[in-house]
Amino acid sequence: MDSYAEDIRNQSARNVMKLSLLGFLTPRIRLLEMNRYQGNDGPPKVICVVGMGGLGKTALSRKIFESEEDIRKNFPCNAWITVSQSFHRIELLKDMIRQFLGPFSGSILQELQGKVVVQVHHLSEYLIEELKEKRYFVVLDDLWILHDWNWINEIAFPKNNKKGSRIVITTRNVDLAEKCATASLVYHLDFLQMNDAITLLLRKTNKNHEDMESNKNMQKMVERIVNKCGRLPLAILTIGAVLATKQVSEWEKFYEHLPSELEINPSLEALRRMVTLGYNHLPSHLKPCFLYLSIFPEDFEIKRNRLVGRWIAEGFVRPKVGMTTKDVGESYFNELINRSMIQRSRVGIAGKIKTCRIHDIIRDITVSISRQENFVLLPMGDGSDLVQENTRHIAFHGSMSCKTGLDWSIIRSLAIFGDRPKSLAHAVCPDQLRMLRVLDLEDVTFLITQKDFDRIALLCHLKYLSIGYLSSIYSLPRSIGKLQGLQTLNMPSTYIAALPSEISKLQCLHTLRCIRKFVSDNFSLNHPMKCITNTICLPKVFTPLVSRDDRANKLLNCTWPPKVAGINHSV
Repeated sequence: MDSYAEDIRNQSARNVMKLSLLGFLTPRIRLLEMNRYQGNDGPPKVICVVGMGGLGKTALSRKIFESEEDIRKNFPCNAWITVSQSFHRIELLKDMIRQFLGPFSGSILQELQGKVVVQVHHLSEYLIEELKEKRYFVVLDDLWILHDWNWINEIAFPKNNKKGSRIVITTRNVDLAEKCATASLVYHLDFLQMNDAITLLLRKTNKNHEDMESNKNMQKMVERIVNKCGRLPLAILTIGAVLATKQVSEWEKFYEHLPSELEINPSLEALRRMVTLGYNHLPSHLKPCFLYLSIFPEDFEIKRNRLVGRWIAEGFVRPKVGMTTKDVGESYFNELINRSMIQRSRVGIAGKIKTCRIHDIIRDITVSISRQENFVLLPMGDGSDLVQENTRHIAFHGSMSCKTGLDWSIIRSLAIFGDRPKSLAHAVCPDQLRMLRVLDLEDVTFLITQKDFDRIALLCHLKYLSIGYLSSIYSLPRSIGKLQGLQTLNMPSTYIAALPSEISKLQCLHTLRCIRKFVSDNFSLNHPMKCITNTICLPKVFTPLVSRDDRANKLLNCTWPPKVAGINHSV
């Protein structure tokens, strides 16, 4: 890895270690137990410490590595090797030889240097021979891909070593950890407890709990900052270092401008670098999928099905032989989870992840990357938005407006969260949004009317359409049959009693969720609405929150199930 990136990583680890690994007592005890030598020889044990960047994996492992009583005393040969995203194989092996063998390594390295060309196998043969009868302890810090582990394991460690050696791996990749070590030897490092996170921030800012308790405004800001940092040690330490140079009265202003500070403040470079390293190492097919997360608001719980459905509609999911597109999309989702780029939130009974979140600080930096690459436009309402010619995705968070002059005809996806954007009233019409592929109105707080939906149904290139619970839609227009590319139609709360025959023309439709609103005293479970995907969507039971027109009132009293011409229902 380049020296600059290594400096950033080492600085981050030192920051955590300076504060005595606050909140890491339990992880330290557990890792020492995993690594402790108790006289039982055998093949080397592989222990993995896994978690997202900034949690303190390196600092914690360094503390274990430097333990005189538990490690140095029982393992005569030890080495700390930083692997990271890119490494030079010959230099890595030389480094192992120097650390494992100490002063005795000089002569052999000098001898090898005398060869015309030093080959990997020369170093490998010597290292394996020297380690064959020794008990060693090695940390492979910042391992990214399984291929690198397989190579190092094959080329550096003797197969017949039965001395009870230990190999510790730190990684962000859960899948890699589970393939390198048995389940009982994988340690998942978690975020700090809230009290520890607050104490860490106070120490870094040279404050204490008494200062906080005597100043209610400071207490409020400390809690907000810790929540913003998501109890991530690196984020707390980095931001705390900046706050230490400011008066407490200035903290709120800094907090409000934190997203822009993350882009320009040199003191926050470690945080930017942490996220950028993870992003740069993603395979090409996952990069747009990750940047796409910047569309969602801060601290938003993102449904797996919603995210995967949007990825598919955007064309981010590449087909694979023997797999459905949805299966491939879900494998992308799982890979981002395994790489610790996003965090699981809610898990279903069967163990399948239903929702995920993205860490607030990581989201802020992801938004910055998205803007730099003109990937997503997020109007801020302050006139600062730069509308580029190649902007394809736009998301409104609340009633923000963006600069006039945006060419809506090139927009591929539009998402609205909260109130109706001020600049959207006259801009959104079929002629201007002729290239729109994704329209996500699932979390709006304004009413979607039948007239709105009739216009939406004219967007002939739509592949993904989601309408939220605030709607007064009582029929699907016949023009819906012209949306030949439509894959997902999600309408969880409508007055629709019958689907038009034209819906049978939608050959690409794989997900239809169309649930009817009910007045509770008219409700019956005897006739649930049946969808065309061989599943049952049970209607929600509640009194509508919006007023209905006469036509909607009549439709509410229609018989069930709704008649859909041209569609065969099966349960």
